[in-house]
Amino acid sequence: MAEKLTKGDIEKIEQEIEHRKLVVRKETIQAVKEARAHGDLSENFEYYAAKREKNQNESRIRYLERMLKTAVVVKDTSKENEVGLNNTVELYFEEDQETETYRLVTPVRVSSLEGLISIESPIGKAIFGRKVGERVYVQVNENVGFHVVIQKVEKTQDEGADKIRSF
Repeated sequence: MAEKLTKGDIEKIEQEIEHRKLVVRKETIQAVKEARAHGDLSENFEYYAAKREKNQNESRIRYLERMLKTAVVVKDTSKENEVGLNNTVELYFEEDQETETYRLVTPVRVSSLEGLISIESPIGKAIFGRKVGERVYVQVNENVGFHVVIQKVEKTQDEGADKIRSF
C-alpha cells in the first residue's frame, strides 16, 4: 500500500536517508571494525551489538527508500472552514461533553500525544472534507461509533514534517 505523503514529508525522509547513508553508516561500520578487533567473536557482545545496529540502519534506509518509491503525494486543497490536511480542528465530543483539538496529518507523522491524528484514522476519515458546524458520526468498528461536532478549523502550514515516525 502506498503511503500518503506531503512534499514536506518527502523532503524530511530524503534528509533522513542521506544522513543515515553518509553519517550513521560510516559510524556503524567503524563500530563493527573496532569490535571485531577485540578478538574472539564467539563471546564478543560488542561485535554483535555493533552488527545489529548496522543492520537496523540499513533496514531503515531500505524501508524509507521503498516508502518514497511507492508514495502518493497529497496536499491540502480544502476550502475555508472545511477540514483538510494539516488543518487544526476543534471537535466537540457529544457523549463526553468535551472539546478536543487535533491536527490532521499524513500517517507517517501521527502522534496522538501531540494531538496529531491521521487522515486515515476513524476520526480523520469521518471529518475530512466536512465543514464547521457539521455533526459527524465517527465509525470506529461495526459496533462502536460516536458523534462529534466540528467547532473550528484553522489552516496551518506543513511545518510538522520534522516529526516523521521512526521504527
